[in-house]
Amino acid sequence: MNNEYSVKVEGVCKSYGRKKVLTNASFIARQGECVAIAGLNGSGKSTLLSILAGVQRADSGKAEVNGIDIFRDTKAAGKMIGYVPQENPLIQDLTVKDNLKLWYCDSTLDMEKELRDGFLKLLGIDKMLKIPVKKLSGGMKKRVSIGISMWADPKVLILDEPSAALDLVAKKDIREYLKTYLKSGRTVLLATHDEDELDICSKIYVMSQGVLKETSKELRGDRLLEEMI
Repeated sequence: MNNEYSVKVEGVCKSYGRKKVLTNASFIARQGECVAIAGLNGSGKSTLLSILAGVQRADSGKAEVNGIDIFRDTKAAGKMIGYVPQENPLIQDLTVKDNLKLWYCDSTLDMEKELRDGFLKLLGIDKMLKIPVKKLSGGMKKRVSIGISMWADPKVLILDEPSAALDLVAKKDIREYLKTYLKSGRTVLLATHDEDELDICSKIYVMSQGVLKETSKELRGDRLLEEMI
C-alpha cells in the first residue's frame, strides 16, 4: 500500500441555518485504501461526501485530492473524483448506452473498449445497453451509476450507501468491483450501513451528530452501534 495521501480533509464544517451538520470533520485516506463512514441516518455522512464531491459547499475547512484543493480548483478536482450518490442520477427514458454516451463524450477513455474488456464489462453493463433505465432493477441502476462515475478515470471513488436496498448478488458484485478498483492503487470513500462492505475497508470512521471519529475496523454489531450513538 502506498503511503502517499490520496485524500486529506481538515476541519470541514457545515451548517443549515442554526443547525450544525458537520463539526470539524477531518480524516486522511491513502492510495489503495477504502475508508468507510458509518453512522445513523441524519448524522451528516451524506453531507460530508457531497461536499467532497463538489455538490455542496463547506462553510469552512480544507480538502485535497492528490494535492489538489477540492474547494478552490473544482474543475481539476472533478476529474479526480467519481461520485455515486444515493439517488439515481440516470435519465429514466434513455437507454443505458445513451446515458453512458452523455458522460463519455468528454472522456479520455474509449467507452466501447471499456464495454468490451474494461471496467464497464466488469460491472456487467455490456449486457444491458439497449434497455431503458426505467426498466432496470435497483442493482442494475447502481452498476450503471458506478460506470458513469468512472467517465474521467478517477483516482478517488465516493459512494453514498452503494448497496442500500440491493439483493445479495448485486451487493457481492459491487464489492468485488471495488476490490479490483482498490488493487489499482486508487481510493474509495463510502458511507455504509452494510457490515459486509466494512470488511473491505482499511479504516472505519463513525459520524455522530456531525462529529467524525476513527474507530476500530474490527467493530461490528452492537459494539459499532454504540459508537454511532
